[in-house]
Amino acid sequence: MTRIEVWAPDGVPEVRAGDDLAGLLLDVLGGGSELADGDVVCVTSKVVSKAEGRTRTGGREEAIDEESVRVVARRGATRIVRHRLGLTMAAAGVDASNVAVGSVVLLPLDPDASARALRRELAARAGVNVGVVVTDTAGRAWREGQTDIAIGAAGLVVAQDFAGRTDAHGNPLVVTLPAVADELAGAAELAQGKLGARPVAVVRGRADLVLPPGDDGPGAAALVRPDGADMFGWGAREAVVRALAGADGDRVPFGAPAPADELASAIAHLPRPDDRTAVAALCFAHGWRVEDWDRVCEGSPSTT
Repeated sequence: MTRIEVWAPDGVPEVRAGDDLAGLLLDVLGGGSELADGDVVCVTSKVVSKAEGRTRTGGREEAIDEESVRVVARRGATRIVRHRLGLTMAAAGVDASNVAVGSVVLLPLDPDASARALRRELAARAGVNVGVVVTDTAGRAWREGQTDIAIGAAGLVVAQDFAGRTDAHGNPLVVTLPAVADELAGAAELAQGKLGARPVAVVRGRADLVLPPGDDGPGAAALVRPDGADMFGWGAREAVVRALAGADGDRVPFGAPAPADELASAIAHLPRPDDRTAVAALCFAHGWRVEDWDRVCEGSPSTT
């Protein structure tokens, strides 16, 4: 039998720049007496950012611009962007709630480093070997609502790779990679609540995921797909616009070049396969240059 416990203590005061975050968290965790080896401490990115001075005055839109690498999709006032950390999220994680009017909170500069520092402090002061997760809220494609995910982690297996194993019936597992750090973040949020003013939670019962002292693991950055490896690098509308525009700087999010037969099939579905503009856009979206496709069609062995 496996049993998992999650609790989120009350009493964490308002966090300000320069505050001793580890000390504040230990104060509400019985000075560390409530922690045990193998626990996972989950803390919201907002309080980490506040302690690290990642608040700024000014408009939210300007902050989103500064934190974004590119806009992935836009629907009205909502912008889904690729954040400088590689995360794809609404509004670049910029938050204007629970801060002074006219101020916004940005994500930590390096959430994995923040998690490592907090883990070291908890170990030094409380004498416990715990994993640490820095959480933030994110939406999901194809699903309504939001859930918390891990944007920083230390001392933790962030994903369990079951590829190559077999299930109870002997079937091989090919693409089975539970993002356990995200699952821990979601479990923590259930105890914290969005309006509960409980920015820290402890998850107990998965000590198998906590790494030995001195081993911080790959961090939550390991869960971020490289640009171009995601099948949804552009929003639906944005992909059409970018393919038609054909700017070289927009190629990477479309991913690796597709096989020639896949491109040929797409072109065959055009109402007018001789439409040069449409063919060029499809070539671009499939990672080809139209002149290379022309050479293939002429019988040349040249490919992209």
